[in-house]
Amino acid sequence: MNIHVERRRRALRIEVWENEGGAVATDVPDHQYGRRIERDRTWTIYHVFTGVPARIDGCTLTDLSISDATNGMLRLNRRNARRRNEHDGCQP
Repeated sequence: MNIHVERRRRALRIEVWENEGGAVATDVPDHQYGRRIERDRTWTIYHVFTGVPARIDGCTLTDLSISDATNGMLRLNRRNARRRNEHDGCQP
């Protein structure tokens, strides 16, 4: 097999793995949202435990660009971390 083809396949596998959330975080309760690419090449922010697209203010977080999906996912996970810290009486 061509080494360049194999490298590209490995890179794609890693890319898919990262898009699906990568390694399980040690603070899983704070990281409940991931991003995934859809067949039409748009991005979706989804709940990692159910696979259901996330919703904010009645809007489903689908048909996004990669940057919007990444930023939205990070915001949702930071919001969860803040809420958890407030609930547990910890400072962020």
